[in-house]
Amino acid sequence: MNTLLSRRKLLLGLGFGSISLAAFKFWPDEGIWNPCLDDDSLKEYLKNDLVQIALTGINFEKMWDCHVHLIGTGDSNKGIWLNPKLQSLAHPLQYIQYQFYLNASCPGENDNIDSAYVNRLIKLFKQFPTGAKAMLLAFDYFHDENGKRNLTQSPYHTPNVYAQEIAQKFPDQFEWIASIHPYREDAIEELQNAIDNGARAVKWLPQAMGIDPSSPLCDKYYEILAKHNIPLLSHAGDEHAVDAGELQKLGNPLLLRRPIEQGVKVIVAHCASMGSNVDIDKGKSAKELRNIDLFSRLMDDKNYHGHVYGDISAITQINRQQSEFEKIYLKTEWHDRLIYGSDYPLPGVMPIFSLQTSVNRGYISKEQATVLSQTRKYNPALFDLLLKRMIRVKGHRLPSRVFETANLFLQSKENQS
Repeated sequence: MNTLLSRRKLLLGLGFGSISLAAFKFWPDEGIWNPCLDDDSLKEYLKNDLVQIALTGINFEKMWDCHVHLIGTGDSNKGIWLNPKLQSLAHPLQYIQYQFYLNASCPGENDNIDSAYVNRLIKLFKQFPTGAKAMLLAFDYFHDENGKRNLTQSPYHTPNVYAQEIAQKFPDQFEWIASIHPYREDAIEELQNAIDNGARAVKWLPQAMGIDPSSPLCDKYYEILAKHNIPLLSHAGDEHAVDAGELQKLGNPLLLRRPIEQGVKVIVAHCASMGSNVDIDKGKSAKELRNIDLFSRLMDDKNYHGHVYGDISAITQINRQQSEFEKIYLKTEWHDRLIYGSDYPLPGVMPIFSLQTSVNRGYISKEQATVLSQTRKYNPALFDLLLKRMIRVKGHRLPSRVFETANLFLQSKENQS
């Protein structure tokens, strides 16, 4: 895989054509590739007054980034699996996407990419103020309604035991989040096993895993989550980071009513801030509404308070509509129920962020953009937090409590006993 990382000329030849077709209007203002700088210069940037102002007020002992992908190539023999499409030039879009994800995580020219990915994460989170942690996401295979695994439709697989092992080996840097498909024959057994071994939550990406959150097939699963007070972190809104095919409808936020109404705490990833779906509250043939407006319906329902949260990962990416992004900052009544997540390694994918656009819209100053740009070259995870903290929309910024996420994940029945 390290030879693939050096094929920049080839990737540029392939990538520019694909990127220009798919996202020409989002042409990167910070370049195509993450430079992956790695020296002590970051320490100087962190002394900057603008950085200190952004960090002030946050209790980093409670700052758990709830959305950190644990990926690799499988060279550790720990069970990580990649769909061959991600490594094949016969599927250029998937291939290019994966090369961007690898570049964003800066594994370098190491012989063991899996270990290099983890070591890089450890270093990045040690550069945060003391106490900050990353919550590592496992990721299950696609399964059909009969519980049969489908490798063709699975983008990748990160085993629960691998995420658990890394988190337990480095407890000062990591917690872990399990991923167990609810249609599996052994789903309940595996879910209970994950909870018993310290999983803080469960992650689903319905479009990529083939999960309908409103299916009765999930009910026994929801019963276990509610019993142990374990949150469900479920993607909602359109999915483009991996191939979702024709299953975007599974990202409809309203499908999450079923777990909510069964007492599960649901964290809606990205606040459903992309795309649209049918307003199924009004019938399967009703008109489509923006996903974020469907998410709003859940958040604004007083009966759901304490059971619906929004994960703010990815919301600052340039592919979000301005009105969707601004709504998250302006709905101050949501702020007690917003949960910080970075979607790492995506903050290191240079083309999907535009600091210049944020300056043009008045969200940040030119001085802040300069500091953010420099920070990103060394530590994309810290860049993501600083950007979300610095942004002001019509005078509103996200309060420190949005970044103090640990309490939500420390409320399981085991931790209360």
